[in-house]
Amino acid sequence: MKPQLLVSVLALATATGVALAQDAKKEGKKGSAKSVNVRMHAQNKSGESGSAKLTPEGADKTRVEISLKGGPKGTPQPAHIHEGSCAKLDPKPKYGLENVVDGKSTTVVPQGIDAVRGMAINVHKSADDLKTYVSCGDIGKGGGGSKKGGKMEKKS
Repeated sequence: MKPQLLVSVLALATATGVALAQDAKKEGKKGSAKSVNVRMHAQNKSGESGSAKLTPEGADKTRVEISLKGGPKGTPQPAHIHEGSCAKLDPKPKYGLENVVDGKSTTVVPQGIDAVRGMAINVHKSADDLKTYVSCGDIGKGGGGSKKGGKMEKKS
């Protein structure tokens, strides 16, 4: 390849890359909300704690990824988003989440991230023992996740 042609190709590639990066940056500014990280705290001496990450997927969907340590191996644990906080949880789930199995769960809920702010994520011991809460985290109302979600050892 001739040196002049090579320089032209490199210049075009660089200019295109800069333009794409600028477009991506603009799109990021247009996008509504950022991800929210929620600290999940053990309840009822379960030892199950970790985090949940809520990521907007458009205006009307939110991906909820739960990651817990200290739970039972192979036991499906029901999880939900509830109105209220871990300290004062509405017992009726607002949105069902995929069961936490081996500490992991991923669900896309049919609601924008701003609509679930101020609610709580709750994990139950098992399908047979829904009354025992093993982990909970408050979804922050502001730009970040809750710092104190679900510290209460509540519900038996």
